[in-house]
Amino acid sequence: VQLQASGGGLVQPGGSLRLSCAASGRTFGPYGMGWFRQAPEKGREFVAAITWSSGRTYYGSFTKGRFTISKDTAKNTVYLQMVSLKPEDTAVYYCAAKSSLGTLNYPQWYDYWGQGTQVTVSS
Repeated sequence: VQLQASGGGLVQPGGSLRLSCAASGRTFGPYGMGWFRQAPEKGREFVAAITWSSGRTYYGSFTKGRFTISKDTAKNTVYLQMVSLKPEDTAVYYCAAKSSLGTLNYPQWYDYWGQGTQVTVSS
C-alpha cells in the first residue's frame, strides 16, 4: 500500500486548505485512515481519523471544529479540510492507514504512511 499526500502550501492566517491522501497498491481496505502533523522539534500529533467502513470520525482537541476529515471510498482517498488556519497549524501533515481494529489516535499503531505535505500558515 502506498499513500500519496498532497494539497499543502502557504496560506495566510484565517485561510483554508484541503489536503488529500490517495492510496494505491494491493486491495485497499484499512480499518481506518488518519492525519497526523509534526512541527519542527515536536512530536507527531494526532489531527483526525476516520473509519473506512462506517465513516466514524475522530479529532484532536485542538481542531475545535476547524478541521473536517472525509473519505471517498471509490477513489481510495481521504481528505482533510482545514479552515480558519492559524500560524500554530504550521507543520508537515502526514496521512496514515491502520489495517486492524483499534484506537486511531496513536501514530505507532498505523501500518502505512504517506510522505507528508508541508502546511505553512503565515502572513
